[in-house]
Amino acid sequence: MSWGISLILLSILAVPSLLLSKKPNAKELLEKFEPYQGWIGMVFCFWGIWGIVSAILTIGWLSTWPILWITYLVGNIVTAALGFMLGYGLINKYVLSKNETAKAKAEEMRAKIAPKQGKLGLIGLVLGAWMIVSSFLFVVS
Repeated sequence: MSWGISLILLSILAVPSLLLSKKPNAKELLEKFEPYQGWIGMVFCFWGIWGIVSAILTIGWLSTWPILWITYLVGNIVTAALGFMLGYGLINKYVLSKNETAKAKAEEMRAKIAPKQGKLGLIGLVLGAWMIVSSFLFVVS
């Protein structure tokens, strides 16, 4: 359930125009998070990557809980992508600054993802809600 809640919060940060169209006074709240947006994105990017690795390590769920495993994997992919978009500046500064090849690949990836950030944010909202619901529907022991 915590993965779903965090994905919803990350998606709200990634799609501020959607939030502002629904609630005009949300601009003040989003401005408070702006200085921390890079750090939040960087943390979520690495958390999403860890989730992808974790999903691969629990691939055995695919035979018994396929919907849950696919939800887990896709949710973590969206988390990593949105985190990368929000934290790109800091990731570039602290992680990729010494490797020009990695820097170029990251810029290429960012160029591919950037136009889709709004759609990824909406997918993240829906997927986060589904992750919360599925945590109650599928109890894994």
